[in-house]
Amino acid sequence: MLMELDEVASVFPNRYHKLHTTKSWDFIGLPLTAKRNLKLERNIVVGLLDTGITPQSESFKDDGLGPPPSKWKGTCGHFANFSGCNNKIVGAKYFKLDGNSDPADILSPIDVDGHGTHTSSTLAGNLIPDASLYGLAKGTARGAVPSARIAMYKVCWVSSGCADMDILAALDDATSDGVDVISISIGGATRDYVTDSISVGAFHALKKGIITVASAGNEGPSLGSVSNHSPWLLTVAASGIDRQFRSTIKLGDGKSFSGIGINTFDPKEKIYPLVSGADVAMNSESKENARFCFDNTLDPGKVKGRLVYCTLGQWGADSVVKGIGGIGTIVENEQYFDTAQIFMAPATMVNVTVGATIENYIHSTRSPSAVIYQSQEVRISAPFAASFSSRGPNPGSQHLLKPDIAAPGVDILAAYTLMKSLTGLKGDTQHSKFTLLSGTSMACPHAAGVAAYIKSFHPTWTPAAIKSAIMTTGKDKHGPVNHS
Repeated sequence: MLMELDEVASVFPNRYHKLHTTKSWDFIGLPLTAKRNLKLERNIVVGLLDTGITPQSESFKDDGLGPPPSKWKGTCGHFANFSGCNNKIVGAKYFKLDGNSDPADILSPIDVDGHGTHTSSTLAGNLIPDASLYGLAKGTARGAVPSARIAMYKVCWVSSGCADMDILAALDDATSDGVDVISISIGGATRDYVTDSISVGAFHALKKGIITVASAGNEGPSLGSVSNHSPWLLTVAASGIDRQFRSTIKLGDGKSFSGIGINTFDPKEKIYPLVSGADVAMNSESKENARFCFDNTLDPGKVKGRLVYCTLGQWGADSVVKGIGGIGTIVENEQYFDTAQIFMAPATMVNVTVGATIENYIHSTRSPSAVIYQSQEVRISAPFAASFSSRGPNPGSQHLLKPDIAAPGVDILAAYTLMKSLTGLKGDTQHSKFTLLSGTSMACPHAAGVAAYIKSFHPTWTPAAIKSAIMTTGKDKHGPVNHS
């Protein structure tokens, strides 16, 4: 047995894990004019375990950068669909130790999903002026340490997720290669540290003086749902910044409502016929599922040329409606929502109260109609804890508080891949070099970027010192607080 060999520290079964979506750096107090120690920043290498990277992105050009620091021992080979490394992306590897092919992915560090490109550019992407998603969130896209180098360790695959054995191998390589900071936006331990690949690998990195930053998970607001809660990790929750993306819905009776979501479409008509999914079912058997606008439940003849009101059952109602000739959807969400879903057709999301008003209008009017206008950016009060962000208490160590810190993770604009549409849904033809994503996956590289920024001024600080500095430094975003 392997575990009986002297040279084997431990053995645990391989499991597969899930991945945990401009203005954010200004919001948390790291403006373009922030003080820089460029000589040391250029010597920092940040390692990310993710879905790969898009080397063609402007965020990863190496203009003005010299060769990698002499300490760097990482490698980058020639791979399928991968144009290669440069002085910005100084390392790129992929790990697929189960030997199984993934028909939806490519055996290469290339990013087919977009997640790794987004996190990498958030952490250390170049300054890209006038970046936006179809004009939304327009500004200068950038990472915390734009002059730092990036090493990508692709361990997550479209079909199978992220395997323990790949994560462990990548963490081992990253530690040996000489990265300064590790960022992992992947689900990790919920209870046992010694059989969790991220916990084990990060512990060995810690012994080499490397801080590992990990996402807290997207299982909120359930209590005790936080993952990646090992004491030696910097565990990052997601918070919101002071903007949101909303669309106005105008009904035929003149009433207007606000919905949340990213709808890049300008209406071609002043008004469209409006129906409820439950009223345009394919047949009596599909009536119950038709209210959710599931695939193959709606009558194409009754949907064509119309807006359809749907209750959220699963993502993709806009794809279903558009696929059978509909114009778009108004989606009712029974849960609290603070993130803007990207839609592939004119659509927006409303709460139960607004939804009930719209449904009453549909059933009290002979010819109900509505129009959904293109999304606009609005200012909101912030920061706030994201509703999806996993909560404590720590399920592994009741006396250790986790998450450690919160960072921007709601509607974050960063680089993306052109190999995937914005939604990934059937029929979506929207592609963009930048996109808006939400999740603790987006919060994690913000905190990792801050760790790298601190490292550029204090290269001899230990992971514990960097972690302490991040957790004990802050300023009040709302002005003085009266504690009397």
